[in-house]
Amino acid sequence: MKREHRRRSIRLRETDYSVSGFYFITICAQNRECLFGEVIGGEARLNKYGEAALEELLDISNHRPNVIIDEYTVMPNHIHVIIGITDQCRGMACHAHKSDDTNNRGLASQTPTRQFANPIPGSLATIIGSYKSAVTRRINIIRQSPSDAVWQRNYYEHIVRNDKSLNQIRQYIRDNPFNWGVDENNPMCLRAK
Repeated sequence: MKREHRRRSIRLRETDYSVSGFYFITICAQNRECLFGEVIGGEARLNKYGEAALEELLDISNHRPNVIIDEYTVMPNHIHVIIGITDQCRGMACHAHKSDDTNNRGLASQTPTRQFANPIPGSLATIIGSYKSAVTRRINIIRQSPSDAVWQRNYYEHIVRNDKSLNQIRQYIRDNPFNWGVDENNPMCLRAK
């Protein structure tokens, strides 16, 4: 009897990741390989793979007008980005969460995140999946290896709840290259433990 491998989702159960709000995302390279460049003197210096990852990140809003790329950084083996999703109708359901109260930012509703085992169009999972695919395709063309993995299977997300949190995360992202020497994603720090 063949055993089916079931992946466990790290997403919050019954949370709709397509509603209006800001999401702090971290996506790591496969095996945390320093694929995208290096940090020198507190500044991220991207190589051609890192440039492809950055260009595709900045291109997301061109394909998805309801998506805002807020603060971001491409590090040697991961990216941090704040993605804003604005209100818009998606398919048969329309999420209308207009509010000037910034304390409601990112409060995801309790609706399904998947429909028939597929991510909902316009959801965070769809946005990240499309981004990872585009970057993988470009990098594998550059390195002439059509089937090599670029990213770890999943990504980390945090729903930004208010302006104070948003500003703290923005500062964390800005400071990330400067703090690379003590970053848990830095392979040199992992070897030192």
